[in-house]
Amino acid sequence: MRSKNKPSGQVNFLAPTLEEQLNPNHPLYLLSKEIDWHYFEEEFKDLYSDKGRPAHSIRLMVSLLILKSIYNLSDEILVEQHWEMNVYFQYFSGEALQSWGEPCAASDLAHFRKRIGHQGVEKMLKHSIDKHGDDSEDPNVSVDSTTQEKNITYPTDAKLHKKIIDRCVKQAKKQKITLRRSYKRTSKQLVRQTYNGTHPKRKKKANAAKRKLKTIAARLVRELERKLPSGSYTKELELYKRVLAQEKNSKNKIYSLHEPQVYCMSKGKAHKKYEYGCKASLVLTQKTGIIVGAMTFKTNIYDGHTLEEVLQQTKQLTGKIPKTATVDRGYQGKQTIGSTKINIPKPPLKKDSDYQKRKKRKHHRRRAAIEPIIGHLKTDHRAAKNFLKGQIGDSINFMMAAAGFNFKKLMIKLKENTLWLLFEISKLIKLGIPFYKFGDKSIKVHPKCLF
Repeated sequence: MRSKNKPSGQVNFLAPTLEEQLNPNHPLYLLSKEIDWHYFEEEFKDLYSDKGRPAHSIRLMVSLLILKSIYNLSDEILVEQHWEMNVYFQYFSGEALQSWGEPCAASDLAHFRKRIGHQGVEKMLKHSIDKHGDDSEDPNVSVDSTTQEKNITYPTDAKLHKKIIDRCVKQAKKQKITLRRSYKRTSKQLVRQTYNGTHPKRKKKANAAKRKLKTIAARLVRELERKLPSGSYTKELELYKRVLAQEKNSKNKIYSLHEPQVYCMSKGKAHKKYEYGCKASLVLTQKTGIIVGAMTFKTNIYDGHTLEEVLQQTKQLTGKIPKTATVDRGYQGKQTIGSTKINIPKPPLKKDSDYQKRKKRKHHRRRAAIEPIIGHLKTDHRAAKNFLKGQIGDSINFMMAAAGFNFKKLMIKLKENTLWLLFEISKLIKLGIPFYKFGDKSIKVHPKCLF
């Protein structure tokens, strides 16, 4: 059931609250005041029942997800280490007093992500956009695609066949089925023989070991299929058969047994020829650098075919359709999508005036700013490698990375506004001029007002 609201204000005469002790100009302190926590309470309250044991508060779970994406922390490290050590984390999560121990189990974050799903995380991304106000209403956007890699080992036939052998033995043991032979030691030896298989002196032996591993895996799958009760492990056995049947030039290949939806992408990088995960698309405002769209795709589709979906998401998140979308040459195809004009780099037209040429050049130069933003998402906000399960995990991880980037940008903005006010106030104090604060970024001098 939904948790009860905690009492606000000072709860103990001898213990002042965190709000009274902490630095009010700290970026995380300012961000906690800026976020509308009541909005999340109202949006997610229907996901809870009115019966059963009270759950952790919605603010606590939402704040932990935001902190995780802002500071690039795993569920375990955030809950078990940083939350107790950092009182600003506790204040951001809604705690009135400093608390000891873990706020919740690390698995509770996974359960909460499943509870709110893709739509709930999209609401968090929308809130991170709305809090930037007019900065997020730029009619000109930049769009680019990237790869969000999955947490899987580099796929090879030998690795996949070895995993099939191990899984078959494990399933037989679980069902108390006696196999004619487990091949436990033999499979290990064969995998070792496949190492450094491209060397001329080892190539023949390595290829023979690969063929033997495939034969053993197929033999165990057939034996397990005969001896298992009908209807049990059907999906797993079909997956094993697909892996054993695929060839070098097969389409829709399986690269991982625990993540079969992963597909291979070749982005033309010199240091990394192939990447295994999912394609992701990003929409960035050109003037202010706010992420207003973030989406992953289930198949490795052409970049130009991703534009319609990601621009539709941008419309849902911001309420407005972008006037122009500037892309790179990988998006060759449509010139317009709906009312949005697609700008693709190409030689200027003869009929273009000097002003039009400068305007196009400016848009394309500004589009390059999306490349370091993608780099920051990967290195600073957990988009480099996705540890969440399935395709829904791909979508949630990438949108949370985008929301974390927006919230971090908002923290910097709030800090700068506070420093500006302090600087102006200090100047007035030195001059001895009485004043009062009016609004976020304005100070009115009043002769009858004493500070």
